[in-house]
Amino acid sequence: MALERITPLPSDEGILLPIFAEPVAAGFPSPAAGYEENELNLHDYCVRRPSATFFLRVTGDSMRDARIHDGDVLVVDRAEEPCHGSIVIASIDNEFTVKQLQLRPYPCLMPLNPAFSPIRFDPDSLQIWGVVTFTVMSHAP
Repeated sequence: MALERITPLPSDEGILLPIFAEPVAAGFPSPAAGYEENELNLHDYCVRRPSATFFLRVTGDSMRDARIHDGDVLVVDRAEEPCHGSIVIASIDNEFTVKQLQLRPYPCLMPLNPAFSPIRFDPDSLQIWGVVTFTVMSHAP
């Protein structure tokens, strides 16, 4: 799985998009209130620590069962503390990957696709570059 760094365009205010106060039902339809609550800046919503956050584009499908797919953009926070079960950007022997960090019963980087094998590692050879906090995916055909 290859990773491509994405640099956001510099902006003082970001792009503000409308956000509606009423949630949308994923089951049965509900009547819409039909009014906007406020504006939403996706950067403000997805980035808690701007100086510690970066974006990456994913290639490959080793994380498909975590709903991370080829072409998705990951929001990665370097200040977030990785723990058992975190989705992380890791480097082993200067090779980058996105995987789930497993600490029990033995440390490994776990792909979330049964077609791929876990990556066991020597803790001294592993570098965690950050924890994935959001995934941006396209639903357009």
